[in-house]
Amino acid sequence: MKFFKYFEYAYLFIAAFFLFEAFRIWNEERNRAYLFIFFVVIAIFMFFFKRRFRQKLENDKH
Repeated sequence: MKFFKYFEYAYLFIAAFFLFEAFRIWNEERNRAYLFIFFVVIAIFMFFFKRRFRQKLENDKH
């Protein structure tokens, strides 16, 4: 189960990377920056979704 705990934080890392890329290209390619911001929102959602799912599984085992 520890692997899944670490994998959750990969989503936050991915979100931070996409946010950095969105700010980097904001003035050059606005539509692509919006796409990266969409990916940021999805990655943060997946972090909380996976976290809640893992905690639910852990609680069911105990």
